Amino acid sequence: MSKILIVAEHLDGKLNASTARCVTCAKQIGADAIDVLVLAADPAGVAAEAAKIDGVSKVLTVARAENAHALAAIYAPQIAAAAKNGYTHLLAPSTTFGKDVLPRAAALLGVAQVSDISAVEGAYTFKRPIYAGNAIVTVEAPAGEILVGTVRTASYAAAGAGGNAAVETLALDVALPSHTRFVELSSGKSDRPDLQSAAKVVSGGRALGSSDAFKIIYALADKLGAAVGASRAAVDAGYVPSDLQVGQTGKIIAPELYVAIGISGAIQHLTGIKDAGTIVAINKDAEAPIFEIADYGLVGDLFALVPELTAAV
Repeated sequence: MSKILIVAEHLDGKLNASTARCVTCAKQIGADAIDVLVLAADPAGVAAEAAKIDGVSKVLTVARAENAHALAAIYAPQIAAAAKNGYTHLLAPSTTFGKDVLPRAAALLGVAQVSDISAVEGAYTFKRPIYAGNAIVTVEAPAGEILVGTVRTASYAAAGAGGNAAVETLALDVALPSHTRFVELSSGKSDRPDLQSAAKVVSGGRALGSSDAFKIIYALADKLGAAVGASRAAVDAGYVPSDLQVGQTGKIIAPELYVAIGISGAIQHLTGIKDAGTIVAINKDAEAPIFEIADYGLVGDLFALVPELTAAV
């Protein structure tokens, strides 16, 4: 009997869509029960959202003042303690949150972690990308111990709503460390969709030439109701802030539509977008690698083509 515990990712009282994507992965494992763990100072709102995810059996909440902010050092001991309550699998999204907290929980449980699960072959057998996505490896974990894994959320659609899971309070007698404290969380303000979860993304590359020229990317994104992304080269050149970077060392995304403008298509960038639904590329170099994976390609001067496209939209 497999029993899966998923650690909910949330911010400002809102559940992140990555949690529902983890539920889809858990369903493919063939779990007899899928529970969601919500750690927060006041988990009621997040728990209510989690309870609506189709496939969730139960939502467990841990309300402690120390859980007001998602500190890995504080969360990990509680996650490890909760996982010991008969669970065979412990999952979290392979986001910044999951990559931060789950390895600590795995260490406390004394097991190795399977990272970036992109496909389920069996209850303890998975596929995951290696070498910047150039190869896919099959990993088999020991069946006699709890499986701890992060889920590559770009590889899974979010489980739908319509669930009505019970919400229960979980009592954990866990001493929490005091060597880590929350200072502040600083993030850029934008009216555009969040890059990580947006259905449409328009990205620009180094070919834009300057931060001022990036205005044409923003203009097209606004017309499409899309998020804005960028290649690492554009970020390194200082055209846009690093939180817009898409790729192996940035955000790995799976939008329905991805428009790559002035991006050559280095393998590190392609790793971040390979699960996108439709890829459109605009580049003056007809031999650019981006065209090898693009569903639609347009060869030409982006400074002429993008304003035309924006006007047409």
